[in-house]
Amino acid sequence: MIKQNKYKLIISAIITLLPMIFGIIVWDRLPENIATSFGWNGEITGYSSKMFAVVGLPVMLTFVNLICIIATSADPRRKNINNKVFSVVIGIVPVCSLLCGACIYANALGYKISVESIMPVFMGILFFVLGFILPKCKQNYTIGIKLPWTLHDEENWNKTHKFAGKLWVYGGIVMTVVGLFNLTFIFMTIIFALVIIPTVYSYLLYRKQK
Repeated sequence: MIKQNKYKLIISAIITLLPMIFGIIVWDRLPENIATSFGWNGEITGYSSKMFAVVGLPVMLTFVNLICIIATSADPRRKNINNKVFSVVIGIVPVCSLLCGACIYANALGYKISVESIMPVFMGILFFVLGFILPKCKQNYTIGIKLPWTLHDEENWNKTHKFAGKLWVYGGIVMTVVGLFNLTFIFMTIIFALVIIPTVYSYLLYRKQK
């Protein structure tokens, strides 16, 4: 799987490291301590050294991406993971790296940004995209809704992912809208529902079949 997608892997690594390249270019304009952690209300909750923010964070994300790729490629049921699904696995971390880098550098360079809206909107879009991917996921141990009932019953897996896919598409749209208005409690409630409802649905299928 890695050999078949080696060019995608190289491109994903380059994209993940792009914030580091930009940080080096504007190095002299950056403060020694850079905000790298933000709360749901947009307030800064943590600072890091300039070296970690510019170099350490992108490198760490590159390793995270590599670990995800290796874990997916080592899945005993990796033959069930098609290229479209694998491409999503490859692409999530690079997109996160670009988004986080943009927020961190914009704040460090004195530009006003609305982190409290940007991140929830991104998560809403992510759930929306994953909603289309879920029904295409066949049984595996790496990607999807991995429950005892779905992993041991192909019919349960397929029905759960088809149901969850529709739920996540609509849920992602609602999350995106809610994120724009910074309605944190409603946003967190939706996330909780998108996780719990498919789990309950899968369990009820299991009980019905049993």
